[in-house]
Amino acid sequence: MVSTNKIKSVDFYRKIPRDLTEATLSGAGLSIVAALSMLFLFGMELNNYLAVSTSTSVIVDRSADGDFLRIDFNISFPSLSCEFAAVDVSDVLGTNRLNVTKTIRKFSIDSNMKPTGSEFHAGNVLTLINHGDESGEEVVFEDSVSLTSRNFDTFTHQFPILVVNFFAPWCYWCNLLKPSWEKAAKQIKERYDPEMDGRVILAKVDCTQEGDLCRRNHIQGYPSIRIFRKGSDLRDDNAHHEHESYYGDRDTESLVKMVVGLVEPIHVEPHKLALEDKSDNSSKTLKKAPSTGGCRIEGYMRVKKVPGNLMVSARSESHSFDASQMNMSHVVNHLSFGRRILPQKFADLKRLSPYIGGSHDRLDGRAFINQRDLGPNVTIEHYLQVVKTEVVKSNGQLMVEEYEYTAHSSVAHSYYLPVAKFHFELSPMQVLITENSKSFSHFITNVCAIIGGVFTVAGILDSILHQTMTLMKKIELGKNF
Repeated sequence: MVSTNKIKSVDFYRKIPRDLTEATLSGAGLSIVAALSMLFLFGMELNNYLAVSTSTSVIVDRSADGDFLRIDFNISFPSLSCEFAAVDVSDVLGTNRLNVTKTIRKFSIDSNMKPTGSEFHAGNVLTLINHGDESGEEVVFEDSVSLTSRNFDTFTHQFPILVVNFFAPWCYWCNLLKPSWEKAAKQIKERYDPEMDGRVILAKVDCTQEGDLCRRNHIQGYPSIRIFRKGSDLRDDNAHHEHESYYGDRDTESLVKMVVGLVEPIHVEPHKLALEDKSDNSSKTLKKAPSTGGCRIEGYMRVKKVPGNLMVSARSESHSFDASQMNMSHVVNHLSFGRRILPQKFADLKRLSPYIGGSHDRLDGRAFINQRDLGPNVTIEHYLQVVKTEVVKSNGQLMVEEYEYTAHSSVAHSYYLPVAKFHFELSPMQVLITENSKSFSHFITNVCAIIGGVFTVAGILDSILHQTMTLMKKIELGKNF
């Protein structure tokens, strides 16, 4: 019994008999207010505990030496033919990759940026071509027919096969082709007399004199050998003319062989086979010509993490280009660095940092069009500064690695062939966003502080209010104290 009394003596929460307590209306009001305050503050504390907080820091880029960076792009060029469009990559370490094709796809587009068919395959247009021993010889007689915009349609309707050399007198490759072309025209003329046979004729168009005719047939490189079949005035579903380009060797023998392969099947079924070519040689040297003058280039590249350039230009090892006529206007449909991140992933990351992903694809949807008001030989350049961002969980696990960039664009006049250039430079620093962990014990401590603090303050207020009301009653009764 004595030990029990000793234990009771250390009771911090001694009880007052209920008969000695008094319930008041003011005390009840304060109790309700205190309970609501506790509930509200508890909810605020719980929300703060469940919310994700992050800390942002800037550190030196932690990429390992030799790491590569992926560049995804989708760019439309309304005035650059897929026939000659090429993608090049270079960097300050000496890497120089020309005409990358492995990870690149090209689609012909019209002036409204809409595709006009399936993926474009250029065949052997960019390989070295044999011009034969005749190159450089002086041409005495010209047996090919000169075409103009006035008689071009007449010849395409008159002959089942019309083979046309679109050239420019100043062109080096055109001058190499000229002797072989005229010799081939003479042999074909003797073998298939235009008046007696009437199945084929070789012709030529001077693009410096017939600019509109060459533009109508989307000629951008010289020489361009095109095959027009009778009936090619008929158009496809997209209202584009159908014809073919020749990408084979340019010596006399190869040219004659190509033409003979086109003509011989016509004996069998004139009207139908004029529109088709079933010779084995055609599959290697003849490809469908671009039906429009534009091209959409899409794909990806892997580059070293050093300053470099991604360039798009007209390129060929056997054609010449008129720099003053090249227009490198383009629309950037998409351009991003690093691995592709799904929109849903970005939406999830927004809860960590509202600004993440804002500059992931800064150039998307922007158009850079030269309406010839800037003059000829205009190169369009983009300077991109790329910054790496890492988002790390509280346990150190990497959630996402993404790259954002700033872009500054300008135009420059050049003596050389104009290009579309994307110069990229990676920052040596990176942004590190780390998720902060929260202690459950800290949450419990705060909850206890809220309950105890509100209870104590409410008790103090109740005591003050009770004493005040008691004093006022005494004054009213006129009692002295």
